Amino acid sequence: MPSAYHRGRRPPADHRRPRRPGRRIHHALDSGINFVDTADVYSQGESETIVGKALAGGRRDDVVLATKFHGRLGDDPNAFGNSRRWIIREVENSLRRLGTDWIDLYQVHRPEPDTDFDETLGALSDLVHQGKIRYIGTSTFEPSAIVEGQWTAERRGRERVVAEQPPYSLLARGIEREVLPVAQRYGLGVLSWSPLAGGWLTGRYRKGAEQPASSRAERQAARFDITAPENAAKLAAADALAVLAEEAGLTLVQLALAFVLEHPAVTSAIIGPRTFAQLESQLGADKVRLSRDVLDRIDEIVPPGVNLSSRDAGYTPAVLTDASLRRRSA
Repeated sequence: MPSAYHRGRRPPADHRRPRRPGRRIHHALDSGINFVDTADVYSQGESETIVGKALAGGRRDDVVLATKFHGRLGDDPNAFGNSRRWIIREVENSLRRLGTDWIDLYQVHRPEPDTDFDETLGALSDLVHQGKIRYIGTSTFEPSAIVEGQWTAERRGRERVVAEQPPYSLLARGIEREVLPVAQRYGLGVLSWSPLAGGWLTGRYRKGAEQPASSRAERQAARFDITAPENAAKLAAADALAVLAEEAGLTLVQLALAFVLEHPAVTSAIIGPRTFAQLESQLGADKVRLSRDVLDRIDEIVPPGVNLSSRDAGYTPAVLTDASLRRRSA
């Protein structure tokens, strides 16, 4: 089973340490990782630039390179989304930043209901035919949108989506209900993101312990405020899972990654280590096999198909956030 390395947002400047860009990527590749994932919106393009430099000098050909489009870049009101105009323009920017002639997997970062899926697939199909991208993927799409993509490709003669990148972890199992079965039904690869639940499954969050400081918690305070009921539930589950991992002779990180890879629909778990120590703690987790007893214990702690926090779904449809879409009167 392939491993994956995710190059994401950089921490704020006061958390940075002097380093050579790409050293962790080199170490990951030397350790057997063969998939690198990023996105144009991460640090407003800087992440892609760092990845491009790291893969220069002959390392590009041995890597499955993935990036994404959709998020807003800059102040231009048209510089975002899933329209043909933006896709054709932004793929050139990503190719330049990545220092490559082709992108192996070009992913729609989030749905955009205001843009016809056929327009998006039409532009991406043209890029496949031009050799600028090899395959099309989506990220954090609902099952109905995944199916729509497959039917649109078949009926309109477009290149089909071959991979979905959803959030999946011991604490966020919502995709087990429909996303993973739908992906299996249509033969999609699944590249799960946030297998450590945004840091909750690193072993640092335990009952009775002082809550650890992190740049992620500073940026997303609502997701880490343990006074909130859903976060209190996550803390209790993380603590119980840590105990289970210890009893099984594993670290919580190993348990978390092995669990994600256990599902037959999952192709790869995308890791996002910020330090060499974090990278080392995650390498080799694909060799861990969980017993049926351990898996049953996990189901008791977090039931199948359940997200302990609604925020961990990764995407909230506009019909839930925009009241005008669900009311007949203004």
